[in-house]
Amino acid sequence: MATKQELLKAKKLLEQHAPKGEFLAYINKDEAQVLKNLGGSGRIVEATQIPSFETITNINRPAPYIEALGEDYAAGLKNIVNDPFTSQELAGLAPQVAGQTNLQKQATQLTGQGIGSYQPFVTAAQQAGTTAGTGLGLAQTGLGIAGQELSGAGGTLGTAGTQLTGAQSALGAAGQTIAGASPFTTAAATGLGQAGTTLGGTQGFIGAAQSGLGAAAGLTGTGAGTGTGSLSSYMSPFQSQVIDTTLADFDRQAAQRQQSISDQAVALGGFGGGREGVMQAEYQTGSDRNRAALQAQLQAQGFSQAQAARQADLQNQMALSQGQLGLGQATGSLAAQQAQLAQGQLGLGQAQLGIGSAQAGVAGQQAGMAAQRGSIAQQQAGFAGQRGAMAGQQAGLAQGQLGLGQFQTGLGQAQQGFQGTDIARAGQQGAVDQSYAQMIKDAQREANRMTLYEPMERFGFYGTGLGNLSGSIGGQYQFSNQPGQSPLQTALGLGSTLSGIYKNFQ
Repeated sequence: MATKQELLKAKKLLEQHAPKGEFLAYINKDEAQVLKNLGGSGRIVEATQIPSFETITNINRPAPYIEALGEDYAAGLKNIVNDPFTSQELAGLAPQVAGQTNLQKQATQLTGQGIGSYQPFVTAAQQAGTTAGTGLGLAQTGLGIAGQELSGAGGTLGTAGTQLTGAQSALGAAGQTIAGASPFTTAAATGLGQAGTTLGGTQGFIGAAQSGLGAAAGLTGTGAGTGTGSLSSYMSPFQSQVIDTTLADFDRQAAQRQQSISDQAVALGGFGGGREGVMQAEYQTGSDRNRAALQAQLQAQGFSQAQAARQADLQNQMALSQGQLGLGQATGSLAAQQAQLAQGQLGLGQAQLGIGSAQAGVAGQQAGMAAQRGSIAQQQAGFAGQRGAMAGQQAGLAQGQLGLGQFQTGLGQAQQGFQGTDIARAGQQGAVDQSYAQMIKDAQREANRMTLYEPMERFGFYGTGLGNLSGSIGGQYQFSNQPGQSPLQTALGLGSTLSGIYKNFQ
C-alpha cells in the first residue's frame, strides 16, 4: 500500500502534466459521462495516459469594420432603451372610447318615457268594458220584465178563454130554449148557434195567441238560460274551434316576432343584453294584452250574433201572437153581430122566450168581457214588445261601448308601436355615428403610435442590415401595424425585441 508521501508525490507529478486549469480529482463513470455531456473532450494526456475533460472553445469574430458598426449599433440601442416615452406621448397612445351620441341619448330617454304610456288607453278600454257590462245588465233586466208582462198577457188570455167558454155554454142553452119555444124563434136559434160556433173559433185563435205569447216569454229573461230557446242554444257550436284556431295563429305569429327580435339583437351584437331583454319584455306584455283583447272580441261577436237571432225569433213570435189576437177579436165581433141578429129575431117572441133572451144577454156580456180582456192582453203584449225593443237598444249601446274599448286598446298599441319604431331608428343611427367617431379616435391613436415608433423602425432596419453583414446578429425590430394594440403591449414588445438584439450582438 502506497504511503502518504508517495501519493503526494504522484499528485504533484500528475498536476504538472495536466492541462492548464485542471487538477487531480477522483471521478466515477457516471461523473465522467456528465463531464462529457457538458463539453469535455475526454482526450488522453500522453505524459500520464489519464483522460482529460478540458473544454475547447472556438470563437469566430466578425471583421473589424463589422465590429465597429456593432459598437455604434449597441450605443444607439442603449440610447433608445434609456429614452422612454413622455407622459404626453403615452397619452396619445391611450385607448379612447367614443361617447354616446345625441340620438342614442334620445333613444334612451324615449324608452323611459314610453314605459307605461299605453296605460291611459287601457284604463279607458276597461271603463268602456265596465259601461258595456252595465248596459248588458240593464238589457237583461228589461228582457226579464218583458217576459213577466208576456206571462201576464197569457194569463189574461186564459181568463178570456174561460169566459168565452161560459158564454158559449150560455148561448147554447139559450138556443135550446128558443128552439123549443115557437117556430118564430127558429131563425133566432139558428143565428145563436152560428154565433156559438163563431165564438168557438174565437177561442181557438185566442188559444193559439196564448201559446205564441208563452213561447215568446220563454225567449226572454234570465230564467231562459238553459234548454230550447235559451241564449246558449243560439250560440254557434263551432265558436270554441274558431277561437282556438285564431288564438293558435296569434301565438305562432307572436313566437315568430320574438325570434325576429333575437335575430336583430344577434345582428347588432347585443344578444343576451339588457336592451334585448327590455324589447322582449315589452313585446310580451303587448302580445298578452292583444291576445286577451282578441279573445274577448271573438266571444263578444258570438254573444251578439246569438242575441240577435233570439231577438228576431222573439219579434216573430210576438207578431204571430198579435195576428192571432186580431183574428180572435174579428171572430168575436162576428159572433157578437150574429148574437145581435139572433136577438132581433128573438124580439118577435120575447114573451115566449124571456128566459132564452136573458140567457143570451148573459152570454153577450160574457163575450164582451172576454173581448175586453183580449184587448187588455194585447196591450200587455204591446208593452212587452216595447220593453224588448228598449232592451235591444241597450244591448246595441253596450256593443258600441265594447267597440269603443277595443278602439282605445288599438290606440294604445299603435302609440307604443310608433314609439318603439322611433327608438329603434334613433338607436341604430346613433350606433352608426358612435362607430364612426370610434374609428376616428382609433385612427388618430394609430397615427400617434406610428409617429413615435418610426425612429425605432429605422433602427430595426439598421440592426437587420448589420445582422445580414455579420451573419451572427440574429435579432431585428419588427414593426406591426395592428389596430387596437395597447401602448403597453407595444412598449413591452419593443423592449423585448431591442433586448434580444443587444444580447445577440454581445
